[in-house]
Amino acid sequence: MAEQQKQGLEGLKSMTVAGAPSAPVYEKRVDAQGRAYATGKRKNAVARVWIKPGKGSITVNGRSSQIYFARPVLRMMISQPLIAAQRDGQFDVWCTITGGGLSGQAGALRHGLSIALTRFEPELRSVLKKGGFLTRDSRVVERKKYGRPKARRRFQFSKR
Repeated sequence: MAEQQKQGLEGLKSMTVAGAPSAPVYEKRVDAQGRAYATGKRKNAVARVWIKPGKGSITVNGRSSQIYFARPVLRMMISQPLIAAQRDGQFDVWCTITGGGLSGQAGALRHGLSIALTRFEPELRSVLKKGGFLTRDSRVVERKKYGRPKARRRFQFSKR
């Protein structure tokens, strides 16, 4: 009985090794101008991001990131993927953002920038994946329900 089990396990072992899918191979994807493109999303904001080698300027909707994102926390959010990949100051970033507020737009830009970096340099994928920059944060505002003032808030209860 034990011998049959051992033969069955050996067969299973050889089958998994031979039939295992290989890891996906990521390749560099750039356009004719040498730019990598990606779309990032967060809440209701959508960011279309292009990166190319340069001096490190970040342009958002035709304006500098220092002007568009006045709060230092938002500028820090945007630069996180570049710092994690140790590419700060090596890429020019150009993007258009629509929808949402400033916080959602900064998150969308961070997400799009991370994906664009992996498309320009596929070997950065593991570093950015570990930092959680490639995962889309799917949390959105809950819809308002009828008979309630907000999504979950109820009117004050009164016994009399």
